[in-house]
Amino acid sequence: MSVWDGLTGQEEAVATLRAAAESADGSGTMTHSWLITGPPGSGRSTVARAFAAALVGSGPNDDRTLQQVLAGTHPDVSVLTTQRVIITIDEIRSLVTGSHYAPSVGRYRVIVVEDADRMTERTSNLLLKALEEPPPGTVWILCAPSEADLIPTIRSRVRSVRLRIPGIESVADLIVARTGVDRPLAMDAARQAQSHVGMAQRLATSTEARDRRRRTLETVLAVRTVGEAVLAAASLLAVADEDAKAITQERDAEEREAALRSLGIEPGGTVPPALRSQLRALEEDQKRRATRSLRDGLDRILVDVMSLYRDLLLLGLGAPTDLVNLSMRDELRDHLAAVPPAAALEILDAVTLARQRIAANVAALLALEALLVTVARATR
Repeated sequence: MSVWDGLTGQEEAVATLRAAAESADGSGTMTHSWLITGPPGSGRSTVARAFAAALVGSGPNDDRTLQQVLAGTHPDVSVLTTQRVIITIDEIRSLVTGSHYAPSVGRYRVIVVEDADRMTERTSNLLLKALEEPPPGTVWILCAPSEADLIPTIRSRVRSVRLRIPGIESVADLIVARTGVDRPLAMDAARQAQSHVGMAQRLATSTEARDRRRRTLETVLAVRTVGEAVLAAASLLAVADEDAKAITQERDAEEREAALRSLGIEPGGTVPPALRSQLRALEEDQKRRATRSLRDGLDRILVDVMSLYRDLLLLGLGAPTDLVNLSMRDELRDHLAAVPPAAALEILDAVTLARQRIAANVAALLALEALLVTVARATR
């Protein structure tokens, strides 16, 4: 098994990173800091971990090293995966301190920072100092949606590798290989997720996720009045909250159980007062993760809504393009009279604005209400 297996549709990026990893003396195509960019679902984190495994392993087919990197147990690979809205300066400071240690077993010490776009300017400047004077044998791999999401001084000190959006068929092939689901279901999931690998796999394997997505689109299509818009906004927020809880609740319970076990407390036992602060810290982290999960869930809903009106626009214009929501073709045709192309364009602009507002910390319910009032006004 090669460390590069499973990187769907990223042949150019893999060729670049493979050549760098094979530079045994650290010269040529190898450099000390990298930036892997690409849209959500393109596999930035997966590519970064594969690159890390190639750098610390004994060869491209070093399956044991790959498994250690994926499990987070390799001594020379540190991965920062924040579950918060932002990456804190203390998290980066800890990584910078660790970057000065020599590799234990591999050629390099590799530090991966996922979602590097979530750093504040102050945190970015701390990381910048580490990139300006890198210790020998240390490689930084940053991941972000685009180069523009990082400060210019960091961009000037990294080598960028841009990932592409994989094709629907490639994503479906990967899902079938990973999960064994039927190919038609995998194709439909990949299409609805717009080639977002993680979301496509979730849609393919979870009836509840598919039902929530369809319920969202049907709710938006039914909006015709301002009153319906207000009720629909509350419904969408509830769907996003339900989706976020489905993702986080099981993990929260496992973390709490592990924390109690590490403290020597039996399940259902009383927590001594001296240990309660440690559990409170865990609960605070889980609350921050829930906030991020809800925000991410809202953005997924808005991307789905955008795909809905994109399809209506294409149908209204008679464009010979595949629909994202192919399984809803008949329902969409029934709504063409109510949503002419001009209305679809207006709503698409409103969806973009709603995403920007939620990202800027505007109250989610207000942002959704404003969007759906636009839907009510624009449709006949």
